[in-house]
Amino acid sequence: MKALIVVDVQNDFCEGGSLAVAGGAQVAADVAELLATKAYATVAATRDHHIDPGSHFSDDPDFVDSWPRHCVVGTSGEELHPPLEPAMFDEIFYKGEYAAAYSGFEGSSADGVRLADWLRAAGVDAVDVCGIATDHCVRATALDAAREGFAVRVLERLTAAVSPDNLPTVHREWADAGVAFSD
Repeated sequence: MKALIVVDVQNDFCEGGSLAVAGGAQVAADVAELLATKAYATVAATRDHHIDPGSHFSDDPDFVDSWPRHCVVGTSGEELHPPLEPAMFDEIFYKGEYAAAYSGFEGSSADGVRLADWLRAAGVDAVDVCGIATDHCVRATALDAAREGFAVRVLERLTAAVSPDNLPTVHREWADAGVAFSD
């Protein structure tokens, strides 16, 4: 069975947010449209969920390992970007409370269940991945899904990159890991 993983489509990563990625709002709209088709029996979302992630936040970020404050617990920036709503997902996995966390597989549900365990319990053996940002959290989630033994495809038209210049390197990494990617 195939599941959809929607990575970090949150207000802070969309236009107007503290760490906006060009095209983020369109990703939110397009993902909502896909979810309305009921094409997936199992759908999960991941969310950055920062309390104090240490050096992940910086007043002088390098945009590689350190970033402006974003997705802080209790702020509107941490919320899913409309038209996405929590009720659209079977489960949401929170990551990065006290450390940088790029992959959804580093997160857990509100009940403490890890993403890989939840997928396996649901009978999932393949995942499609979409969301923000192609070259960071989508990249890491897809690579970890492959490491966990899932067949993986990234729905690239439903992603937005921090730096599109990074995509050739990301594509090579995905190809080397057996991750498919398509429009």
